[in-house]
Parts: sequence; C-alpha cells; structure tokens
Amino acid sequence: MKKDLLIRIGLCVLVFGFLLFSYIEKQNRLTRLRMEVPELVKEIGQIQEEIARLHYEIDRFESPTHLMELARSYEFSHLKHPFMDDVLSVSEGYAVRARDPKREEIKFFSPISLAIGMASK
Repeated sequence: MKKDLLIRIGLCVLVFGFLLFSYIEKQNRLTRLRMEVPELVKEIGQIQEEIARLHYEIDRFESPTHLMELARSYEFSHLKHPFMDDVLSVSEGYAVRARDPKREEIKFFSPISLAIGMASK
C-alpha cells in the first residue's frame, strides 16, 4: 500500500517537474524573441534609410543635367545621334508590314518613331 502511494506521488512530481520545465523553456524562448525585436526594428530602419539614399542617388544620376554632363565627357564621346536611315516607325500595338511589290523592303506605318543602334560595317 505504501509502495503504491510512493509510486503515484513520484509520478505526479515527475509530471509536474516536466510541465514546469516546459513552461520555463517557453518563457525563455519568448524572452529571446522579445530581445531580438528591437534589433530587427533597428536593422529595418537602417535598410529603409539605405533605400532612401539609393533612390536619391538614382534620381541624381538620372537627372537631365547629369546625363548631359555624361554626354559631354570623353568616355561617351563616341556616341552620336542616329541617322534618318536608322530610325524606324512602329505602330503602338504591333508593326503593320506591307510589302511594296516593286521593292523588297518593308514599310512600317505609324506615328511613333524609334531610334535604333546600328552596328558599324
């Protein structure tokens, strides 16, 4: 009888100890996550500042005055405006092709003009 009672009490203490251990472990994980949150918020703020800085640099680089300065620089002096033969007119949706029976060239009918780069021969 006493042996059966000791086994039950021991089993209850063992289950209670396991439940207490799991509760403390859960609290420790929660505390670790709470400590990581301010660091992540700080990192997100730094990333957002970096994004804003990069947007500013892109806007400054793509500004017309900077692009004109680049066009005047030595590195881009080989770039020239296209000749009229290098400009194709393409319709907005797709190119409408009509073959001229007298000539084998393709004509494009559209109000939109595009300049294309042609490789030098």
